[in-house]
Amino acid sequence: MQQISRMLIKLFQRARLEKPGQVDLRAAEFTLSLLVAMYDRSGTGYVKTRSAAAALISLSGDTLLAKYRAFFQFYAVPDGKETLITRSALRSLLTDLNQIPAIVGEGCTLSCVEIAIHDCFHGVLNAAIVEEKFLSWLRSEPAVLLWLPTCYRLSAAEMVSHQARCR
Repeated sequence: MQQISRMLIKLFQRARLEKPGQVDLRAAEFTLSLLVAMYDRSGTGYVKTRSAAAALISLSGDTLLAKYRAFFQFYAVPDGKETLITRSALRSLLTDLNQIPAIVGEGCTLSCVEIAIHDCFHGVLNAAIVEEKFLSWLRSEPAVLLWLPTCYRLSAAEMVSHQARCR
């Protein structure tokens, strides 16, 4: 928890320098509280760094493709010349990401995660998939992660301004 706290403090200090007046002084504290609520419900004082990274990536202002690539980088494993994501790693990713909507009572069940894994690996004979297959599956907007592109589109729409006047 202390390691994540230090990282968040540095992250938000940099953000304050880049965007003066736009970052709350307690942003690191609030974000840590959110991460604890999502990933340490039993009060152990421990949050997996990878889980925290997945949450921060998904809540970032980056593009969907950048987020999807980052998920792959954090959860995939090297296998010789290429990097692959296994069913087990995908299960971890989906379980971690599912904690975000779950915090507001919108999470899905474990069977939802298993269905998504089955869909992702449909027609795959290997034990793991390459990044392109992973990205292709995510672009199809699987139901278990439908909240992610929806939130992204809502966020992107906030920045749109039209020069039209209504009566």
